[in-house]
Amino acid sequence: MRWKPDYRAPNTKPQPPMTGGAGRPQAKLFLAGGEITLPLVPAASGALYRDGDIRLHTKGPDASFEDGIGHMRRCTSGNAPSPETSPAAGSFADIAGSVTWRAASPLPRDAVLIVRVQDTARAGAPALTLAEQRIGLAGHPLPIRFKLTIDRDLIGKNAQITVAARIERKGKLLFISDSIHRAFIDGQPRQVDIKLVPVAGTRAP
Repeated sequence: MRWKPDYRAPNTKPQPPMTGGAGRPQAKLFLAGGEITLPLVPAASGALYRDGDIRLHTKGPDASFEDGIGHMRRCTSGNAPSPETSPAAGSFADIAGSVTWRAASPLPRDAVLIVRVQDTARAGAPALTLAEQRIGLAGHPLPIRFKLTIDRDLIGKNAQITVAARIERKGKLLFISDSIHRAFIDGQPRQVDIKLVPVAGTRAP
């Protein structure tokens, strides 16, 4: 697990620093089951964010996270964990594949391909994004390759991990994946190849 100053899980967009009631600092954690907000509490050293048995303790670039059920993880700030704090390789999974589509004319150069690994198990609720990759289409031949890394510890017990893709231009949806693409088979990542279809009633400019 890696953490950033806003304490979000890997592969999520950063947020501004958070404060609670009366300006009290908080840390927000994004996990497979949802999100947890931890208030800052007094600590002998470093910064301690705690709610019951769930704790995030930071000191310099390092941190430790206790999930309240006896599991603790070491974390490090930034995009690349140092050798001393790297978790076991098996705790991460690489989801790779390709995306293609058929268009009557070339797409605008500022169109963007968005690929997401997400948990779609929650009935009646939006999919929970575990990782996202954005790829500018200018200069990329088809098929476009993608690779996303997710932390297995963020996957809930009853999770349904799938991969979805879409093409947008300035917030307008042009193409989308209309099939379910599962990211794992028997617990192991699989090659995911996605073919997009144009959105009904939408013409690429």
